[in-house]
Amino acid sequence: MADAADLRETTSSRARRWLRRTGALLAAAPVLAGVLQVPAAPAAHAAGKPTGSRSVDVDITSLTPTAPTKSDTLTVSGTVTNDSGTTVSGAHVGLRVGPTLEGRNAIDNASRRTGYQQGADGTEIGGKYAEKIGKLGAGASRDFTLSIPVNELHLGENGVYQLGVSLSGQTRSRPWEQVLGIKRTFLPWQSSAPAAKSQLTYLWPLISTPHVTSRTDADEDRTPIFRDDRLKAELAPGGRLQQMVSLGKNLPITWVIDPDLLATVDAMTREYEVQNRHGDGTTAGRGQAVAKRWLNDVQKAMEGHQVVALPFSDPDIASLAHHGKNVPGALSHLRDATELASTTVQTVLGVKPRTDFAWPANGAVDSSIVDVATSAGAHNVIARSDSLRETGNLSYTPTATRQIGGGNTAVVADARLSAAFTGDMSKADNSTLAIQRFLAQSQMINLQAPDRQRSIVVAPQRIPTTSQAQAMAAALDGLSGQWTEPMNLGQAAKAKPDPNATERVPSSRLYPASLRREELPTQAFEDVRETQGTLDEFETILTAKYRVVTPFGNAIRRVMSTSWRGDARGATHFRDGVKGYLNGLTKKVRIIPKTDMTLSGRSATIPVTVQNNLVQGVRLRLVLESQQGNRLAVSEPQVVNVEGGHSQSVKFGTTANANGPVWVSARLVTPDGQPYGDKRFFEVDVTEITSTVILVIAGGVLLLVLAGIRIYLQRKRATTTNGGDEDVQEDEATDAEADGNDPAAALVPEQPSDPAPDTGSQSAGASGAGEKVDH
Repeated sequence: MADAADLRETTSSRARRWLRRTGALLAAAPVLAGVLQVPAAPAAHAAGKPTGSRSVDVDITSLTPTAPTKSDTLTVSGTVTNDSGTTVSGAHVGLRVGPTLEGRNAIDNASRRTGYQQGADGTEIGGKYAEKIGKLGAGASRDFTLSIPVNELHLGENGVYQLGVSLSGQTRSRPWEQVLGIKRTFLPWQSSAPAAKSQLTYLWPLISTPHVTSRTDADEDRTPIFRDDRLKAELAPGGRLQQMVSLGKNLPITWVIDPDLLATVDAMTREYEVQNRHGDGTTAGRGQAVAKRWLNDVQKAMEGHQVVALPFSDPDIASLAHHGKNVPGALSHLRDATELASTTVQTVLGVKPRTDFAWPANGAVDSSIVDVATSAGAHNVIARSDSLRETGNLSYTPTATRQIGGGNTAVVADARLSAAFTGDMSKADNSTLAIQRFLAQSQMINLQAPDRQRSIVVAPQRIPTTSQAQAMAAALDGLSGQWTEPMNLGQAAKAKPDPNATERVPSSRLYPASLRREELPTQAFEDVRETQGTLDEFETILTAKYRVVTPFGNAIRRVMSTSWRGDARGATHFRDGVKGYLNGLTKKVRIIPKTDMTLSGRSATIPVTVQNNLVQGVRLRLVLESQQGNRLAVSEPQVVNVEGGHSQSVKFGTTANANGPVWVSARLVTPDGQPYGDKRFFEVDVTEITSTVILVIAGGVLLLVLAGIRIYLQRKRATTTNGGDEDVQEDEATDAEADGNDPAAALVPEQPSDPAPDTGSQSAGASGAGEKVDH
């Protein structure tokens, strides 16, 4: 940003630098002439071994203080390694102070340069401040430490000085003293207070990858099942997340949190299960103690700091903008994730966070990303200066805020500062150089326009390693307010924008191809839509919806996480697991298959059994349909309530109008009328009433009539001869005869027995073994 500033200096400043450089070049002329007359190196040196000023590798492993004052003593430690393949004799290590650098580009150029350049690398501070190495054999390494009072460095005006550590000596083929290796770093020098300090906002991210599956145990507590137990190591002392909290609590930073991480760690404070590598079993998680301690430390660390919550599980806004926004329902997940963010942070930490900031991957933005980011209520977008580039002729780095239209603000993080610690910081040499480069760039921003106070934002990588976090913390400690003062992100977003800074958001064709290749594909959002549709349908039949909706809703949000960038295979495996497991659950509620059956007579009942292998009850409607209603009619649909782990049989009445087979289908329907599961078809063979049966029935009717006549005559005779008491006896005898062998009793048809209406799941087939689900 503002590279034009690197070319604009005052006339007096340019003159002083020209005089210093001219003097250095004149002093170096005889030496250069001697070097030009040196014979070419022997052919043996052309075999790939370093030669000249690259013969010895110099590593700077420590530099303290990082930004010294006049009364300090500068101490530089490191290691020299002879890579040349030949012995170096008379070697010593010395410190070289070069001229002040002109602008931010000059810092970048000096960082990339290898080999010694006389004049540009300054003169050595020798004598007692150099360390003698003596003989250094091929492949040999030696440690060194240089300690020099700062006043012996003869630093002048405020600025960034190039600092070089060189090894000088001679070899058999080149028997004179020469620089055989050098490593450059930077020394920011602030001898007097600046006219205006830069306001620095440093984001400190607490973000991880998804660790929880969509599955929960089938117990009352809905014990979560984790993909792995790696988070335990990150939370333990010395772990990445423990270090982020331990280091951040004493730094002037703004916390940026993925609420999913807090929810995951909170779940770890209770019992949880971890699936095995093959996914067919679980073991008990062991991270309860470290999880409790970490959450307690987080609460204390955030006291007095601003907390910004990203949408739950940090959804990939760029992927949504480029591949998901045209998939129905995709953007609604971003809104839900934003609403859930505030609730989660307040519940777990008791802190009310800000949720009005969106942070696309690497701060890369285009117009579609801004539209999607702000659609869920985040009117501040954290961008980066290598994406929202300056197109004017500014001679300085402008304030971070930009008004980009629609009432939205872009908070533009400085790209150089934000990417300062993205490499391998586990090597002391790398971290030391990165810290000094960060301090140099931050001071150079201030020196560009020392009378103009500006707000500078740093947005580092989302998931820093432990060593990267330690280097970041060391750099912030090194600033110690010399040319910066802290500001939180909310204040930075409200800072007065620079009227000359660019406000134009780039088009989507300018989005970096390297980042686009890492995005979630359209298929990922199609899978999300399908899974959400299945979940919506499944939810309608459940009596304890929260047991399924919560874990699966969170799992769907995790499918869209930014952390899947660079892990396409892992992303696919995760979303396939969510979708497949949900589909498996829906199949645990089903109609038990029926065999073909025969119906005799004009009316009968057909039993249909519904099985529920979930651990909670379900409520549906069961519909029986005849494919030929004119031949076989069935009764209306019936409501079915089946407890978890049970089966229930439902009887449907039928009326037959003709002989022959008829296909019948049974289907479950959700309470809102949507088909659920597969239809079950079976054949019903209807047998009409035959002539033989009719004759039997007619004979029975005739016998009943005759019996009635006989009883009537007997009663009449008895009344005439014996009186009323005999009538009673006659009636009792007649009743006894009817209950005994009267043929009329055979006319009552015997119905086959129907199954019990509510049975355990074992009566309707085995339930799924080892079900692990929050349902």
